[in-house]
Amino acid sequence: MLTAIVGRVSLNGVNIFTRRVGLGPEVVVLHGGPGAHHDYMLPQYDRLANSRRLVYYDQRGGGASPVPRDVPVGWQEQVGDLEALRQRWGAERLTILGYSWGGLLALLYAAEHPTAVERLALVAPASITRAHRDVFERRFAERMADPRLATARDALQASGLRERDPEAYRRRAFGLSVWGYFADPTRAAELTPFRVTERTRLEVWHSLGDYDLRAALAAVRVPALVIQGREDPIPESSAEEIASAIGAELLLLDGVGHAVHVEAPDALFGRLDAFLPTL
Repeated sequence: MLTAIVGRVSLNGVNIFTRRVGLGPEVVVLHGGPGAHHDYMLPQYDRLANSRRLVYYDQRGGGASPVPRDVPVGWQEQVGDLEALRQRWGAERLTILGYSWGGLLALLYAAEHPTAVERLALVAPASITRAHRDVFERRFAERMADPRLATARDALQASGLRERDPEAYRRRAFGLSVWGYFADPTRAAELTPFRVTERTRLEVWHSLGDYDLRAALAAVRVPALVIQGREDPIPESSAEEIASAIGAELLLLDGVGHAVHVEAPDALFGRLDAFLPTL
C-alpha cells in the first residue's frame, strides 16, 4: 500500500497544502475547479504512483489551502504559485498532469514559463477560449435541465434516505449535482464528493476575461498528450485546438464524459502510464 506524505509550503503570502505519493520521477498533478481540491481525483489517480512520484497540491483559495477574502486568487496568482513551488522544490523543469481547470492552468503556466516545462498531460482540459467555455456552459445547463434529473431529485427527496442514512443521502445528492458531466449519469456517484469555493471560482474566470490562449501557446513545444471524452460538455473542438496549438497527441474516448477517471479509468491510466516518466 502506498503511503502519502502531506505537508504545507508557505509562499507568495499563502499556505499551500501538498501531498506526495509514490517513488520515482516527479509528476505535478493539478486539480480542477477552480476553487476545488485534489481529493476528488482520488483514489483513481493514485494508480499512477506505482512507478513515479505524484505531487498534488490544493491551489490557493480551495480545499486545504484557504486564504482570506482580501487575498487575490486569479489566474496569474495561480500560475505564480506553481512557479514558486517549482523553485522551492529545486526542479529545473516540471512534468505536469492537469485535469479540467488544472489542464488550463497547466497551459497558462506553460505559456508564461515555456522553458520550465518538461512534459504535459492534459485530461479533459477546460476550454482554451472564452467562446468554447460559452459552449460548455450552455451544454452543461441543458444537461442539468434533463427531466430525468428532476425525477431523480424528487425520488431522492421522497425516499427518506436523509433520515435513515445521512451520509448515503449526501453522496446521492452530490452525484445528482454533477449529473451533467457524465455520459452515463448513473456513474456520477462514483466520483469522490468535493466542494468548490465559489469566490475562487468566480475570481479565476473573471481574471481571464475574454481569453483566447491559442496564440500564446505557440512557444510551448514539449511532449504533450490531450485526453478527452467525446461526451464531455466541453466541446471536442477545444481539445483539438489545444492539441494543434502545442503539437500534442490527442486521444478522444467514445462514450465518456468529463470525469474520465471514473468512466474510463483503464483507458485513461493505461495511456498516461505509457506517456509519463517512469522508473
